Order: sequence, then structure tokens, then C-alpha cells
Amino acid sequence: MSPNTCWLCKIFRAEENGTSSKLSLEEVLQWSQSFENLVTSKYGPMIYKTYLKTEHSDENIEFWLACEAYKKITSQRKRISMARKLFTSYIQPQAPNEINIDSPARKAILRNIQEPTQSCFDEAQRIIYRHMERDSYPRFLESQFYQKLKHSLQTNGN
Repeated sequence: MSPNTCWLCKIFRAEENGTSSKLSLEEVLQWSQSFENLVTSKYGPMIYKTYLKTEHSDENIEFWLACEAYKKITSQRKRISMARKLFTSYIQPQAPNEINIDSPARKAILRNIQEPTQSCFDEAQRIIYRHMERDSYPRFLESQFYQKLKHSLQTNGN
């Protein structure tokens, strides 16, 4: 495995040694049932992000996860700070991790960023979720990456 997946090797080694890591075949198989199962599971987002790196689109899951964290912020001061970080990292044109959203969604965020609410990134997050669900998720399920993971857990008797 590549250095990008060495954490995956650690999970397997932990499994083999009976330590606390609990990546199970059951969890991995549930990912194929729905995209929601993948992104809400314990290891799914981390493994999916590793796969997306191979497609050069890991900014999508990073943005989606950042939005999930953003929605939990209760302090207005922290919300403003995080909103600015999300905007400069993912939304503004030529951002280092610019996501693919339409112009109306981008403009709405630009309007709302002055007084960011808990939901100001919701539409962009929905767009990115749909992109991942329709595009990269089906490829992930068919990928050697996912198939090898499944096979490894099946042969380890999990």
C-alpha cells in the first residue's frame, strides 16, 4: 500500500493483534448500502477521503465534514472565524481547495458571510454531497481500493 494508506495498514495490524481498532467487515459492507452509511460511519469518511485523494477530489469530503463541524458551533465569534476559513479555503474563486458549486450558491454564501448563520453553507454542502453520491461514490464501490479492503477483512475472518 502507498504511504497515503499506511493508517489503513495500522488498522489491519491492530485488527490482527486484537487491539481496540474495530474496522469490521460489517461496517465496510454497510457502506455499499448507501452513501449516507459511508459518510456517517466511524471509519468511512477517513477511508473515502483516502480514495478521493486518488481522484484528486478529496476537497469534497473535507468541505462536507467541515460543514458538519461548522453546524455544531454555538459561539458566534467562533462561527464567524470558521465561516471565513471555509470561505477562503473552499468557496472563493481560486481557493486552495475550491469546490465545484454553482454561481447562485457561491453568491448566497458571499452575501451571508458577513453575518454567518448556522445554515449559511447548507446549500453548498448539499451540492457537494450530491456530487459525491452520484459521481465518486459509485466509483469508490467499484474501485480496487474498496474491493481490496473488503477482501482483506473477509479473509481475516471478520
